[in-house]
Amino acid sequence: MTGSGPRSAELERLRRLLEERTADLQRVKAEYDNYRKRVRRDRLAVREIAVANVLRALLPALDAVDRACAHEPLTPGLKDVADSLREQLGSLGLTSFGEVGDAFDPACHDALAHHVRPDRDSLVCSTVLRPGYRLGGHLLRPAHVEVTGPAPPARSPDGRDGGVRLSPPPDKPPLPAARN
Repeated sequence: MTGSGPRSAELERLRRLLEERTADLQRVKAEYDNYRKRVRRDRLAVREIAVANVLRALLPALDAVDRACAHEPLTPGLKDVADSLREQLGSLGLTSFGEVGDAFDPACHDALAHHVRPDRDSLVCSTVLRPGYRLGGHLLRPAHVEVTGPAPPARSPDGRDGGVRLSPPPDKPPLPAARN
């Protein structure tokens, strides 16, 4: 009987069709898995941005509570408000930084004053005027500090210092020239 020929051709066609559909299904499943991962990552990013915006908006309130604690008698009510605020903001991931003695880092500190001490070989935060805050690895607000350290390098008459042009950041206007 020669019926095995057409039957084997039909089986081969069905096997190829099954392999194609299986490959299609695996591809669609992989695309769906990637989509779910992307949506999860995007949701986390949106949540992080929202938390950062809320925390940034609450920093002035935290500053006001800190000033009140520093300048007013610490009553039990004020202490409870301050502790609760710090605890809740900390639970959202807010961390403060900027301590006296920290090495000055222009990426996270704004130096508002520079006190020259020739015996120092690097800039150190000598006074913290306003703490800085981070959310995870993101800077929410730089710390405002006074620094103590060596004098800045002398500038040549053409305004150059070791081949590097010193100028204010592009978002800040240049300081007016000193008048004698």
